[in-house]
Amino acid sequence: MDAADWDRRYRVGELVWRAEPNRFVEEELRDLEPSGRAVDLAAGEGRNAVWLAERGWEVDAVDFSGVALEKAERLAADRGVRLRTVQADLTAWTAPEATYGLALISYLHLPWPQTAPVLSRAAACVRAGGTLLLVGHDAANPARGHGGPQDPDALYTPRQVADVWRPRADIVRAETLARPVTDSEGVSRTALDALVRAVRR
Repeated sequence: MDAADWDRRYRVGELVWRAEPNRFVEEELRDLEPSGRAVDLAAGEGRNAVWLAERGWEVDAVDFSGVALEKAERLAADRGVRLRTVQADLTAWTAPEATYGLALISYLHLPWPQTAPVLSRAAACVRAGGTLLLVGHDAANPARGHGGPQDPDALYTPRQVADVWRPRADIVRAETLARPVTDSEGVSRTALDALVRAVRR
């Protein structure tokens, strides 16, 4: 899906996703002391970015959907916080090195040859001691989980992500995690997510 496809999807209804942060993002970052600027890459409607701003981070929310970023700005205003929204294609996005104390990537799914450079640039833009966190649909999900993209080229394993970050960062956690979901018929299912957390050296 390109930016126009996502714009169309985000125009349907108030929020495509719920307003609360992703459960794994909240679990991993709720005890992290805010330290200046954070960047949320593929921020979508801003649920994670707004939550980070509420915690005291100065957040840049980056996404290629202008419709999603407008929703993010409205959600931030409703919550009484500010975001700096940046409309950009992440395959071309860059930031100066050592800009952020936190880089978050939540459910970004591109072909791996495009994803890996985004991960590298995310690591480069985090300063020493800063945190990198990725959460996304695991490569094992189509076979053993439920929902999410079914194209294996757009999925990844925790090890793949960790291998990209390891030259610049110490890997704190790299795991496949189960996430309970409910399908369209109300049946409880299990989705498999990749989670990688690292600290920039």
